[in-house]
Parts: sequence; C-alpha cells; structure tokens
Amino acid sequence: MSYIEFKQIDKYYGTNQVLKGIDLKIEKGEFVTLLGPSGCGKSTLLRCLSGLEEISGGQILLDGEDITHKDPKDRNIGMVFQQYSLFPNMTVEENIAFGLKLKKTGQKEIEKRVLEAIKMVELEGKERQYPMNLSGGQQQRVALARSIVMRPKVLLLDEPLSAIDAKLRKSLQNSIRQIHKEMGLTSIFVTHDQDEAMVMSDVIHLFHAGKIEQSGSPISMYTQPVSRFAAGFIGNYNILSKDEFFCVTRREISGSEIAIRPETLQISAGPIDGPDEYRFDGVIVDSIPRGNVLRYLVDAGGIKLHVDVLFRSKVLFENGMKVNLSVSDRNCIRL
Repeated sequence: MSYIEFKQIDKYYGTNQVLKGIDLKIEKGEFVTLLGPSGCGKSTLLRCLSGLEEISGGQILLDGEDITHKDPKDRNIGMVFQQYSLFPNMTVEENIAFGLKLKKTGQKEIEKRVLEAIKMVELEGKERQYPMNLSGGQQQRVALARSIVMRPKVLLLDEPLSAIDAKLRKSLQNSIRQIHKEMGLTSIFVTHDQDEAMVMSDVIHLFHAGKIEQSGSPISMYTQPVSRFAAGFIGNYNILSKDEFFCVTRREISGSEIAIRPETLQISAGPIDGPDEYRFDGVIVDSIPRGNVLRYLVDAGGIKLHVDVLFRSKVLFENGMKVNLSVSDRNCIRL
C-alpha cells in the first residue's frame, strides 16, 4: 500500500468541477510535485489532503488510515503557503514554537526542536528578530521551520517560492530539498514553474483541467510527453501537424502531431553532415537570449520553429540569414 492514496477524488465549487476523479499514489519519502497552470486543480488537491477543503467525492488515505473526514489538526500534516502568515508581534523563535505550545509540548522539548529547526533553515542569529525586520526569503524560512518543527507525516508546500526573486529562489529550492532528505519527509510541492519542478522532484504529476495529464520522473516528463498539452507545458517543444512536418521537410512521417525539442535541431550556415534523417533549410527571423542559451526563431517553409544553441557557439546568425537544419527521427516525438 502506498503512503498516500487519493481515490477517485471529485471536488465541486457550486456547479464547477475542479477535480475530476483523481487517482494518485505517493510513496513514503518521495518529493512529489503537482505541476500545472493556474486553475488546473493542483492547489485544491493539496488543500483537500490537508483538510482545509472538503472533497465532494472519493477517499483519501494516509499511512493506511482513512483521513477523508478527519479534522485538519489531527492529520499531522505541515503546510507552507505562498503567504508567510507569520505573527507580526512574535519573534522568529516564538513563531516557530507556536504550534508546539498549542500541543502543550514540554518547554525543554520546545527549545530543543526550535533550535534544530532554526539551524536547518539557517536562521541562526535571527531568533529574536520580528518578521518586519526580515527579508521575504527569511520570512519564508521561518514559515518552513514552523512546519517542520512539528515533525509532520507529510509536508505540503503550496507555491512557497513564487513571490521570491530568482537567485534566492534557487537557494531556497536547495534548502527545501536538503531538509526533505535530512528529515526523511514525504513532501508534496505545488508550482506552475516547470524549471522548478524539474530541479526539485522525484516524481512530477502534470495537471490539466482538473485531471492528471501525465506522471513520471523529471527526465521522462521532459523527453516523453504524451500529449500536445504536456509537450507545450514542459520543454517548449515545437509542435507540428503531420502536414506541417511535410511542408517543412518534404518527408512523410507517422503520427498526427510531432513534437521536436528546440535543442535537438541542428543548425548551420553550411551543409550538415551526419546521420539525421530529416534535412531542410530556413531563414533566421529573430533571436532571444535565454541565459546560456540563444533561441533562434527560424522560418522553414512558412512554419516557425524554435532552435536552441549554446552561446559558446563560434557562429552566431543574423536576422535574414539562410540556414540549414536537421533533426533525427528519434527526436521527432509522435503525440
């Protein structure tokens, strides 16, 4: 039996069904990400697990126990939100200790656990600071410590990093993963950011319109999309119909739709040597820097394609230049 099981979960808000027969199993110790656009149901499922939302149908099991209608305070589930929700009149250590005091934990045990949590989130020296004196990243670390100090069976994180700048977000991603491993937690992370999901997860569940579109490891999700939606949401694929593919390559291919990752397309000013099955030409329309990658927009027979190359390339193409392109059949994914 899996550690967490969602069985045929339905959730309605009035006549609007936001979760549609969700079946999902999560193993103990996994770091699982629920990924998808706004309104797809991922945060709603998280809130149903925590008990903050009542389900309309189905069953939720945690460690073999039916918790479908159990009170939130009795589920032993920690939750970190996008909003820090700290008590402004309490210091860092008082905020972290708050839940333990409600449970009437002994003072020595409280002091021990709070000290451990502060070290885990690297807030030593900030114990007596108030939230107003902390940065956004530090406040989120306090919120994280407040959850892990309770030693929950499951840690839920509902887009906790979306309001934090990019550099700090990466640091907190590492901190959360490290804490997850050190404590042996089972963690469920909600995000709409595919890069964040790829970096942090053992397993990703991609949500679309209240259902799970695809599940798998980060690598399998990126390299083996099962639908147009999955290919469009993870990896920025070029998606062509069978007719569009023929228009570009003048070659027939099986499948009604074909997905091609931008980095699998070869591009050159001259002829391309190698085993690639499909060869064609195009014209550079635009180029967009994306970190260490330069993304070209290429017009190939009236079809626009994205092509990614590393900036270390010795040849950079100007708008209007004619280029040669190729792609192997194994990188043409039939959807």
